[in-house]
Amino acid sequence: MNKRIRVLVANRPRFLRELILEFFADEPDIEVVGEVREPDYDNIGTLIDQTQPEFLILGLDKVDARPPLCEALLRRHPEMKILAVADNDQSSVFYWANLDIRSAPLENSETAILKTLRGGVEVPRRVM
Repeated sequence: MNKRIRVLVANRPRFLRELILEFFADEPDIEVVGEVREPDYDNIGTLIDQTQPEFLILGLDKVDARPPLCEALLRRHPEMKILAVADNDQSSVFYWANLDIRSAPLENSETAILKTLRGGVEVPRRVM
């Protein structure tokens, strides 16, 4: 059996978080290792330490602005990747750390989310 992709879901609002959890329930290669509920949102760093996810699914308030938690979390956990999903304008953004935090716009679809989690999104390389 292939290695399962470990995902922590911390998306707001609750309805969107529940849709994401339901969506992942049918994916045998994705293991949801935890869910951050609204009151626990401030303890997300502790939950990451406890669950060691490969991906964090996070709420995206503004497409043109990185979520405030992104930088601190990726500095503390540079091996983790963040997939930020917006509920209001049909957008998703993929964040990762590589000496600095980078992002790439994604199509807001189930296919794009699964492709990103499974490593199918080409990560642009910086030319030096």
